[in-house]
This record gives sequence, C-alpha cells and structure tokens, in this order.
Amino acid sequence: MTDSHSISPAPGAVEHASANNHNNVSRLAIAQALAGANTAVFYAIGAVIGAGLAPDAALATLPISIFVVGMAAFILPTGIIARRYGRRAAFIAGTSCGVLTGLLAALAVFWGQFWLFCTATFFGGAYAAVVLTFRFAAADGVSPELRPRALSIVMAGGVAAGVIGPQLVTLTMNLWAPHTFVVTFLVQALVAALAGLVLMGVRVPAPSAEETATGGRKLSVLATQPRFLIAVTCGAVSYMLMNFLMTAAPLAMHLHGHSQESANNGLQWHIIAMYAPSFFTGRLITRYGSNIIVAVGLAMIGASTAIGLAGVSVLHFWAMLVLLGVGWNFGFVGASAMVLECHRPEERTRVQALNDFIVFGTMAVGSFSSGGLLASHGWNSVLWVSFIPLALVIVTIVLIRQLRS
Repeated sequence: MTDSHSISPAPGAVEHASANNHNNVSRLAIAQALAGANTAVFYAIGAVIGAGLAPDAALATLPISIFVVGMAAFILPTGIIARRYGRRAAFIAGTSCGVLTGLLAALAVFWGQFWLFCTATFFGGAYAAVVLTFRFAAADGVSPELRPRALSIVMAGGVAAGVIGPQLVTLTMNLWAPHTFVVTFLVQALVAALAGLVLMGVRVPAPSAEETATGGRKLSVLATQPRFLIAVTCGAVSYMLMNFLMTAAPLAMHLHGHSQESANNGLQWHIIAMYAPSFFTGRLITRYGSNIIVAVGLAMIGASTAIGLAGVSVLHFWAMLVLLGVGWNFGFVGASAMVLECHRPEERTRVQALNDFIVFGTMAVGSFSSGGLLASHGWNSVLWVSFIPLALVIVTIVLIRQLRS
C-alpha cells in the first residue's frame, strides 16, 4: 500500500515555497526600480549628449541605437548563462555591465569622446537586456494561473524607475558645472551596484539536468509555433514603436525650443505610464485574455501618434509620451504573457531569450532610423512612419490565423 505521506509535500513546504516566491517577486520588483534607472537616464539625455558630441547631426541618436544593439547582442548570451549556471549568474553579469556603463559614460562626457560614449551605451544595453529577464524570473516556480500577476508586479517596479531616472538627471546634471552629466553617470553606476546587492537575495530554481543538457524541443519547432509567432510579432512592434518615438521625442522637444527639464519631466511621466498599469495588467490578462490586452495596447500606440501629429507644444509631447507608455505596457506585458504559454519548463530560457532577441533586434532597426529621419525630415515624418509597423502587425496576425484555420 502506498504511503500517502511519501507523495505529499513535507510539512511547511508549501508555505516555504510561497514565502520564497514572495521574496523573489519583491526583490525583483525593487531591482527593476533601481536598474530601470539605467535605461531612463540614457533615454533622457543620450540623444542630447549624442547631439553635442557626434561629428554629424544625423548621428545624434546613434548612442541610443547602440544601446538597443547591446540589448539584442546580449540577450542570447544571457539565456545561455541562465540555462547553464542559473539566473543569478546572469544577474551578476548584468550588474557588472551596469556599473561599467556608468563609469565609461562619465569618462566619455568628461573627455568629450563620442565613440567612447557609444561604447558605454552598448554595455548599458547589455545591462538593460538582463533587467528585462526579471519579469520571466518572477514566473519561475509560480503556478501557471499566477504567472501573469507575478510578471506584471515585477514590471510595476518600473514606476519607481520612471521617477528615479529622470530625477537623477535633474538633480545631478549640473553638480559639476563645467562637465554636465558626468556626476549623473557616476551616480547611475552606484545605483546599478545597489540593485546588484538586492538581487543577491533572489532564490530562483537551479537549472534542471534536462534543461542544461538538451533544453527541450528543437529551436525551429519552438520558433514556428503560431502562438509564439503572434507573441513575438506583437511584442516586437510594441517595443519598436515605443523606442522609435521615445528616442526621438526628447531631441524633438529640444529642437522645438523646449527645455531639458521639460524633456526630463515628459520622459519621467512616460516611464511611469509604461509601468504603472502593471499593477493591474496581470489581472486584466487573466480576465480578458492576452489577445484583447495586446490589441488595446497597439490601438493606444496608434492614438499616441495621432496626438503627436496634432501639435508640438509641451502638453502635446507629454500626452503623446504618456499614452505611448500605457500602450507599450499593454502590448508588451500581454505579449510576454503569451510567451509563457509557448514553452515547457526546460525550454523556458531558450524561448524567452529567442523572443527578446527578436524584439530587441527589431527595436534596433527602429532606433537607428529615428535619428536620421528626425534630422532630415522632422518630427512629423517620424510620427507618420510609425503607422507602417502597426499596419504590418495587423496583416501578420491575420495571415497567421488564416494559416491555422
């Protein structure tokens, strides 16, 4: 006769697992808040510094584009590190990049070296790539029905990043008057180190023997799942358009005569709008499904572009950036929840890394083009072009659904 106790959890095991999950989600949310300041700082002033250091005006947004390239280049190595050595090893690698990027950027601004600044932004992108894996790490060890909430809670930590990053710029950019922004990047390096200390307390499941050895099904099989194709397409377009418009907006505000403080505040509210909906996005996904939430998000991004076309006052820029942030949240978090449905436990790091690689690779295309388009044809051209990916994602989804039927 089978002993029921031999197949039941040990006393307190369920409570211990729940406490550990709560600890992980809390720490990952705090780390998201601190580490997210890295991205906020670069998007707030990266194009402005680029305009001051670049040998050609068309290269002003190149540092931000290289930031995105760093994200795309590092996401697959991050997945490999996580699969072989665990997520904490990937977190340590990312934190190291975060500290390095702040130090290199400070030196670049101090010496007036454009290409050194671009190198710093590459490592900043590598750090941001690791930070974005926090959302998937929160879902490890959590029951399927609770994964969207765990994912969205960690993303909600970005609300604080939306305040920390731009205010860090505002409070520190003139502390060393002859060398504007040098102190900003030194403080950013310190904040990255603090985030690393928080992450040391995260306890995530170690890679299983099967995950380390095989990783599950072939990558070609995983990548051609209709659900995965829809998820990655929606995630890529949501992130690309957000990055495309956010990269150009601070510089466009500068070109239209608005102050750096106005651009900082606009970016602050944009980042808050990106992450604040995460307090309830998980519940909305559970109730209405990820398909509906993603569709609403893409519609909001289209509406934000329309607001940008309506005028170039500070309020127009701010309203556009806020709605763009909310639309990104619905589109990206909803698409991320879809990805969680596309893999077995042993396949998670491979599928998640592939998804993010495609998303960030697509972002790089948009980021590279926004600066040149803004310099040569103006802000309205940037806005009109953004409608093209929205149309393409609709066509792609329709075609995928027809192939499935």
